[in-house]
Amino acid sequence: MSQNLAVKTPGEIADGPSADSSAPGPADADARAEATTATMAARRPRRGGAGALARSLWSRAMPIIAALIGIIAIWYAVSYLLLSESRRFLLPPPHQVLAETLGNDKVIGPMIAALGQTITVALIGLAIAVVIGMGWAIVMSQWNLAEKILYPYAVILQTIPILALTPLIGIWMGYGLPARIVVCVIIAVFPMISNTLFGLQSATPAAHDLFTLQKATKWQRMTKLMLPAAIPSIFTGLRQSAGLAVIGAIVGDFFFQQGSQGIGGLLRTYTLRLNMEPLFLAIIFTALFGVIVFSIFATLDRIVVGRLFGVATR
Repeated sequence: MSQNLAVKTPGEIADGPSADSSAPGPADADARAEATTATMAARRPRRGGAGALARSLWSRAMPIIAALIGIIAIWYAVSYLLLSESRRFLLPPPHQVLAETLGNDKVIGPMIAALGQTITVALIGLAIAVVIGMGWAIVMSQWNLAEKILYPYAVILQTIPILALTPLIGIWMGYGLPARIVVCVIIAVFPMISNTLFGLQSATPAAHDLFTLQKATKWQRMTKLMLPAAIPSIFTGLRQSAGLAVIGAIVGDFFFQQGSQGIGGLLRTYTLRLNMEPLFLAIIFTALFGVIVFSIFATLDRIVVGRLFGVATR
């Protein structure tokens, strides 16, 4: 038993007798990992920049462009395939509408002025509807009794046909700008009430319990919990109310002919006189106005909600 046994440390057992002294250590492994990460990051396509913005805008514009092309194709098909030449005046083709109206100052001048009047009514009505709708929803979110009393009135405003109220509004308020704004507000206010109320009530019970433990006041609970949670719903209501405000402004112009004439008044005049080319140009302007207003608020929705919540919206 004269043989001497070498006692090895745990480190020597792990490395083994044939461990190469030139094997990479932890520092070398970290360096290789950092180099690999840098290489992958360099090879990864960049998503930011002007190119990505242009691609995003193009992808959003493509459906609109395709829809416009489809509408124009259907328009031409109906004009030339379904209508005889003697009845083609009922739906003149697009090039004829543009040729006979865009160069005519007697048509374009009044139409631009009427469109400006309609834009004014729609924006004022939308602003009032937003203030009333949010205030209405905030009051209902704070007191259950207020919700039980006030919410049925909001439903009534939504369900009563506006065509039944419009003559009464004209009798009570006259047929000028204030009456048109009232019609616009009545049509546009309900989405703001319902969506804002839904958003204010969407905060989780756990979040409310946390604010209760911190002894937060009603104002702190509203401004720091309920309103931030309601931002996506508020913008949804704003987007819907913007489209309805345009409709409300046109309806008011259509029925109230006194004072400055809006685009709705021109629609009525051209319809009664069977001036088909100006009528279709007014319809085109009205549609473009509605699309632009809706697109502006949809873009604001994506920007604000996307930045605050880190999600992509509609």
